[in-house]
Amino acid sequence: MNRINSLIRILLEWAQNVGLMIIAIASIFAIGTEVVSMISLQKVALADLLLMFIYLEVLAMISMYLESGKMPIRIPLYIAIVALARYLILDMKSMDAWQLVGVAASAFLLAVTVLVIRYGHLKLPYDNDHQDKHSDL
Repeated sequence: MNRINSLIRILLEWAQNVGLMIIAIASIFAIGTEVVSMISLQKVALADLLLMFIYLEVLAMISMYLESGKMPIRIPLYIAIVALARYLILDMKSMDAWQLVGVAASAFLLAVTVLVIRYGHLKLPYDNDHQDKHSDL
């Protein structure tokens, strides 16, 4: 039984690493596509920069996971905040007032969530969290 559990764990880790590499390659490809698009249009918009920032945050999240073996919850929250900001920038003209308030409130709630998580991480750390390489993020 121990041998089967070990084999399953190895297979899951391998599948997880393959999945992470696929996501990393897709993100790098998306960044390249966005750069080529900006060069061909000879124009850089704020929405393009925010989209590239999202791709870079995904790559940073993958890197952090591969380095530490932990998935920091704050990084997906940062990605969500930037995605909401990009959504506001792109679709603000077609939104009514309540949609605008809802998206802005969602971004604010995510920002408060990041602060609460950060505060909890600093004031109430786990016992094995003293050597966290990413605690200053």
